Amino acid sequence: MTSSPTQPAFNERTLLLTLAAIQFTHIMDFMIMMPLGASLMRVFEIEPGQFSRLVASYGLSAALTGFLAGFVLDRFDRRPVLLVLYAGFTLATLGCALAPTYEWLMAARIAAGACGGVAGSVVGAMIGDAVPPERRGRASATVMAAFPLASVLGVPAGLFLATTYEWHAPFYLLAIVSAIVLAVALRSLPHVPSHKTAAHPVRQMVEILTHRIHVRAFLLSAVLVFAGASVIPFMAPSMVANVGLPEQQLPLIYLVGGVCTFFTMPWFGRLADRHDKLHILAWVSLVAVATVLVVTRLGPGPLGITLAATSVFFVTMSGRFAPAMAMVANAVEGKYRGGFMSVNSAIQQASSGLANLVAGLLVTRGAAGQLVGYTQVGWLACGAFTLTVLLAAWLRSAAPHAAKTPAPAVPAL
Repeated sequence: MTSSPTQPAFNERTLLLTLAAIQFTHIMDFMIMMPLGASLMRVFEIEPGQFSRLVASYGLSAALTGFLAGFVLDRFDRRPVLLVLYAGFTLATLGCALAPTYEWLMAARIAAGACGGVAGSVVGAMIGDAVPPERRGRASATVMAAFPLASVLGVPAGLFLATTYEWHAPFYLLAIVSAIVLAVALRSLPHVPSHKTAAHPVRQMVEILTHRIHVRAFLLSAVLVFAGASVIPFMAPSMVANVGLPEQQLPLIYLVGGVCTFFTMPWFGRLADRHDKLHILAWVSLVAVATVLVVTRLGPGPLGITLAATSVFFVTMSGRFAPAMAMVANAVEGKYRGGFMSVNSAIQQASSGLANLVAGLLVTRGAAGQLVGYTQVGWLACGAFTLTVLLAAWLRSAAPHAAKTPAPAVPAL
């Protein structure tokens, strides 16, 4: 239980599980689009480029609204803002299920990205407001466990529902789950005291964007996301074209990798709380470099070796986020946290899109159908891993407390 004489008591575990459920549905909404390409292109008679714009619209909308929300988020309490945004996300997801045309689906995806993206930044701000620094690594890992869980369920569920019923089915299911989570959040999400500010929105945003610690944190977040986002989009195509894996076995990549990541994320969170976060990030990044060099060079071979390599890749990709994002949350002052997290989310979305674009320029299809240039993407990711550690060290030099673990002020749950 976290409490003080000036703020109401609330159950930290209940808060984190509720936030994790919200993140799960938000990430699931993004992941579930991946296996629907063939169905949507057939039903709406659209080209691959139009489908890619349909996917990209979610992230671009989240990036734009995240930046705009940064002007005003710190003027309001977190709970009502999060509930309103999540209700909008739930309605937008239902709109995706009901969309009769490509244009209506595009509009619904833009609305879902706008609400879901900003909701994700509010989740990050609530963790910083509610959880003491000595437990933020584990708290971040608990909420971020939603990503591997969504990876495990999103792609297989999308494939199964779309093939068994039709493309509408995954969105109907997600809308129902989101409505249930919203009902639970209305009852269980506590009032977390936030550092509201009366500063003018423009002045607040200028301070957020120009603060020397914030600039370092923004760069760290951008490169952190860039490393994985450059490799992941072409993983499934390379498994088919370069490794020779049948398309029916592709869900195994996400299933095994997601399960491994789900169980290792809390461990990385505990390590980040007990040791210097920069050291943990450096060691995980070192393993990630070796793993990416293997994954981007995989050729035909036993399925077990392929699953082992891709699973270690997923584990190290996500394992980097616990120490890095805990450092970012620790470095930011409470009065800036809501706006900072919103801008930070927008920067991460933009960095992910840039990584996809750069990787797309490097990868081409060879005469025999194989993907050429994926090894260059691997080297690009390795450079981003290295730069991530250097930027984290730069952040720690300006805010030493961001990486250190202070003595617990309140007993852990």
